[in-house]
Amino acid sequence: MARWIDQLKQWAKQIKRDVYAVWFAARDPETPFLAKLVALLVAAYAISPIDLIPDFIPILGYLDDLILVPLGIMLVLRLVPTEVMQHCRLQADAISQKPSS
Repeated sequence: MARWIDQLKQWAKQIKRDVYAVWFAARDPETPFLAKLVALLVAAYAISPIDLIPDFIPILGYLDDLILVPLGIMLVLRLVPTEVMQHCRLQADAISQKPSS
């Protein structure tokens, strides 16, 4: 059980890093227009308090976040050039390493 929880925590950290990376990719000048548009939409949805299904609805409220955000990130990863995404992930890692208050 502890191993499963550790894997879930690691997955959540990776999703958080990828949301930052998607945001950086949306602002990168080398990112194609369509990829920028999709990246902005995914990042905005991930950080927005507005959901398609409100979080107070049991199970379904969080299910849209658990499905839509990773699917959006996967789509952005396909649209953004690999070199740009690698650079954006490095930026996201740097942001993630900074202590927060």
